[in-house]
Amino acid sequence: MGPILMPATQRLSISDHSREAAGLTYVYPVISRRAGGVSVGINLNPNNACNWRCIYCQVPDLKRGAAPAIELHKLDSELRGFLRELQSGDFMESKVPLEARRINDIAVSGNGEPTSSKQFAEVVDLIGRVMEDCGLKNTIKLVLITNGSLMHRTTVQKGLMKMKKLNGEVWFKLDSATAAGMRRINGTQKTPEQILQNLRIAASLCPTWLQTCVFALDSKPPSAAERTAYLKFVGELKRNKVVVEGVLLYGLARPSMQPQAPRLSALPKEWLDEFARAIRLSGLPVRVNP
Repeated sequence: MGPILMPATQRLSISDHSREAAGLTYVYPVISRRAGGVSVGINLNPNNACNWRCIYCQVPDLKRGAAPAIELHKLDSELRGFLRELQSGDFMESKVPLEARRINDIAVSGNGEPTSSKQFAEVVDLIGRVMEDCGLKNTIKLVLITNGSLMHRTTVQKGLMKMKKLNGEVWFKLDSATAAGMRRINGTQKTPEQILQNLRIAASLCPTWLQTCVFALDSKPPSAAERTAYLKFVGELKRNKVVVEGVLLYGLARPSMQPQAPRLSALPKEWLDEFARAIRLSGLPVRVNP
């Protein structure tokens, strides 16, 4: 693979998670608020298909569905080439702000639910080989950003077990702990009980963080009932023998591309900080990114 090309004026920022930033099919760079550096994204859903439909999703033309067949040789070539560019090319200097010029992780995510790929475990194997060949094994993290809905699949569980050996961790979506809230925010019919069961599977196989997006809907923050349900859910994890690393609590930094976008707005940092304090009382660490 030749040099990674980007438009001369394009510079990465936390508000731009464009999957086309490097001109590749599967690999894209992100300045991650939560990671604090360059996150090398792996997009397993270039068809913009997902089994959920979150109202804050920044993916345009989002549709219901699963990941397509992955061209593993192409993914391997793109990932190796882009990591080489980050390590020895001028990408960092020309495209990345000074304070973020480090490779923090490789994040399996993209334009839909990545675990919907039937090749998920094969992809994790591939990433592991590339990390080792590039001298990055055990020096950076391998992150899976997931809605957690497909943890019952054997291929997903195999992939998580492989991830654990690669300094991996799971970022498991929990935006609401009520069935009504999940229908409204995530467009799913999942119940809190099903989410708990999937979370138990994920946490038993690989270190897992809850990732929670909070925002105002029609200028109103999450209701008292929603906050209470969430705090009850996380507060009972220990009793339910589900061990998670903590909560990644974040607000809106990029515009939604969904029809509900005009109804969404960011919450004040003070609101997030107060909610984080309440979560910490349950015994879980919290990282806040407004």
